[in-house]
Amino acid sequence: MAKLRLEDVADAAGVSKATVSRVINRRGYLSQKTINLVERTMKELNYRPNAIAQQMTTGKTQLIGILVPNVANPFFGELASALENRLFKMGYKVLVGNAQNDAVKESRYLQQLLNHQVDALIIATHNHNVEEYQNANLPIIAIDRYLRQDIPVVQSDNYAGGKLATETLIQRGATKIIHTDNLPSNQHDTQRKVAYETTMRSHQLTPTTYLTNFYGDHTDRVNVFNQLFDEHPDVDGIFASNDTDAALLLQIAHQRGYHLPNDLQIIGYDGTQASQLLAPDLATIVQPIANMANVAVDLLESRLKKQPLPASVVLPVTLREGATLRAK
Repeated sequence: MAKLRLEDVADAAGVSKATVSRVINRRGYLSQKTINLVERTMKELNYRPNAIAQQMTTGKTQLIGILVPNVANPFFGELASALENRLFKMGYKVLVGNAQNDAVKESRYLQQLLNHQVDALIIATHNHNVEEYQNANLPIIAIDRYLRQDIPVVQSDNYAGGKLATETLIQRGATKIIHTDNLPSNQHDTQRKVAYETTMRSHQLTPTTYLTNFYGDHTDRVNVFNQLFDEHPDVDGIFASNDTDAALLLQIAHQRGYHLPNDLQIIGYDGTQASQLLAPDLATIVQPIANMANVAVDLLESRLKKQPLPASVVLPVTLREGATLRAK
């Protein structure tokens, strides 16, 4: 069977080749009736447009690269899913890279994405000093990560979230409050910790932070959290910088005989759907993940159109109550 050509679709639909081409590439004025007719005809004929020809015509691949630290992390998994869903509805295809917080792996992923000639990148990783970010000559949007001065950042209000978590624990009667956080990759990743420490001092309380490598060995994090309880058996409040750590701390606290929330209160951070399923009792600061994804894609569209963009967009967070908090 001879390969179907653009002319075959045009003849079957009763329109010109130019009209079929405009429908495929979404160029020029087209009525919805014409779009429906051509797309229906292509489907009936099982005609598939030549991707290389489309790229030569439009100068675009309709590919967007997304890089996250770890898709197994509930927050980044949900974020990548929300981004892919929105971009797919807009006609883009998505390539997702799982950098695992490894600068070398991230650099190689970026090289592969650039070799695939993606139209743009959405980055949610920690390694701001990767060389490709400084030299990549294409649109980039960052999510919750500072990369360079001219790359817009979409983020939840990390400082407000840290303050809300700490204030809530204090208001519910906790005085010996400890914060657990990830090892920071740069100064822009510390706002939750800064808010916690500032809020504690404003209430004449002593801040104490335990740092872990979130992408390191699970046993190492368990050891650090056990050390926390060994060194501070009188702890009555914990603000964890993510829900995964909060759930692990909750498990260790139960094993050690703490009764929540009477002996100990815990607040996490992220509020993903996975955390609600796996730790439904956990109180947490909820990031607006779907909204973050939508805003990032909107900024990406504006950047592709060479429109001016803000340096950052900060979105509000909320507190989700849970059984790990005392009642007001």
